[in-house]
Amino acid sequence: MYALADCNNFFVSCERAFQPQLEGRPVVVLSNNDGCVVARSNEAKAIDIAMGTPFFKLKNLVDAGRLEVRSSNYTLYGDLSHRVMNILREAVPDMEVYSIDEAFLNLDGYPEDQWMPLCRGLVKQVKQWVGLPISIGIAPSKTLGKVANHFAKHYGGYRGVCAVDTPEKRDKALKLTPIDDVWGVGWRGAPKLEALGVHTAWDLVCKPENWVLKHMSITGVRTWKELQGISCIEENDEERRQTICTSRSFADLITDKDELALRISDFAGMCAAKLRKDGSAAGEVAIFLQTNRFRSDLPQYYPFLRMRLETAVNNTTEIVGAALALLDTAWKDGYGYKRAGVIVAETVPADEVQGSLFDSVSQEERDRENRISAIMDKVNSNGRTLLRVATQRPGHYADGIRREHCSPLYSTDWSQLLVVK
Repeated sequence: MYALADCNNFFVSCERAFQPQLEGRPVVVLSNNDGCVVARSNEAKAIDIAMGTPFFKLKNLVDAGRLEVRSSNYTLYGDLSHRVMNILREAVPDMEVYSIDEAFLNLDGYPEDQWMPLCRGLVKQVKQWVGLPISIGIAPSKTLGKVANHFAKHYGGYRGVCAVDTPEKRDKALKLTPIDDVWGVGWRGAPKLEALGVHTAWDLVCKPENWVLKHMSITGVRTWKELQGISCIEENDEERRQTICTSRSFADLITDKDELALRISDFAGMCAAKLRKDGSAAGEVAIFLQTNRFRSDLPQYYPFLRMRLETAVNNTTEIVGAALALLDTAWKDGYGYKRAGVIVAETVPADEVQGSLFDSVSQEERDRENRISAIMDKVNSNGRTLLRVATQRPGHYADGIRREHCSPLYSTDWSQLLVVK
């Protein structure tokens, strides 16, 4: 039996945890550079603010005092997520963190009569200790747990916890679940199924397996089985990422090569850190640059260059060096760059890297760079780039990103602690 714990309106709830004046108010959280809406409170949804709405279209609501807005504060969100996950893990050690605001708890081994008291206790504890509301759905499969969680979140009578633990409850829940709310289908897959007469999760379950395989492939068959309470999605041990991309849009156009080199170095360093976290090494590095396509009055340029490495690596020095070499080739004067990014590809397990006879870097030198990168990861584990290569910018990577509505780092910076008068 699984319990899916999901923080409600997570980004907005993190803001409200330290700003109670936002309770009951329409609130939205914006993407990087305050571009568009990436999170909404229930009150914001009620006034028809759609996900992805550009912020400039909402400024009149903000100016009129009808809408509260906050810039993304990922350091704060990450810290509060860590606190929530620690509470869940202490209660149920067999836990899989699925995303920043979701975790699956394996309740096998717990007596059935303890499931509801345990989960209701967690809902109360997370609210008291962290200040965030969470909902928990209990079911024999992960996909059905998502369905149960939806009911726990949207119907107050469940008091934050809904169990779909009998065939009768399952059938009722599936009949009330639109097909686009099913995990694994979503809004992308729903139109095709609706055209075939499948409008609810119950409609899908009623189809024969051969029909599901024909129209939804083997992945759809797994979803079909999961909705019946047959667990067939193992722990989130997904295939190794073949590519990793780090990119940003800039608040202002960048026309200076040295400034752009700092940004490219940052992105490459972040890609290298992600590789090490995954236990991977990359055999290829690529960069892309983009001018502002909405500025028809300016010249446009969209280069994309890649470099195959002699040996797959994940240390910061070599990844950054390759990215900067590509920038030297891609750079052209006379353009204002609005966006740039670094991509590492052709990943392999870091402990299975095959060396090259023609490698220009000695194994001794590479071992040294790998040790330095490991030390950087350890020191920078709090999210700040205290250690970096010389071509990277000092300070936090968020420098240069427009965040005009950002809340303080209430829980991670001594200088920004909440002041109570």
